Amino acid sequence: MRARGTEAVTLRRVLAVAALTLAALGLSTRPAAAQCSISATGVAFGSYDVFTTTPTDSTGTITYRCTLSLNVQITLSQGIAGDYNPRQLASGPKRLNYNLYRNAARTTIWGNGSGGTSVYTHFVPLLTGDIVVTVYGRIFALQDVPAGSYSDTIVVTINF
Repeated sequence: MRARGTEAVTLRRVLAVAALTLAALGLSTRPAAAQCSISATGVAFGSYDVFTTTPTDSTGTITYRCTLSLNVQITLSQGIAGDYNPRQLASGPKRLNYNLYRNAARTTIWGNGSGGTSVYTHFVPLLTGDIVVTVYGRIFALQDVPAGSYSDTIVVTINF
């Protein structure tokens, strides 16, 4: 019988004078018959120009590894917005709308499967090394926000 578990890693976004960086804040492992570990690298948007008519896009990664053949599911939390569409970065009471996606076209919002969002699912074959999944980020264009340090916390959860 396969052991089942859930592990999470928290991601934090920080916008310092209109420059956004996403950093992973941890690594989780589960001591059991089946083990999975997960980590993340940052989505670095760079500078956000309030006058540009095109969105600001960037990518980050989630890396995971499991010790047995099993199905995994990776979900992302809503963050401070309390909703998936849009997610929001905050600087005090100020908000900057953005989102995280499963695809490069940025049409499939990555969430927990509710409210029109999608989850990452994958069958991990035995003796597979690290599996790297891209997270596609987008800050929407033409948002009139003052420069500042904006942040949001997203929890990445792997279910196996």
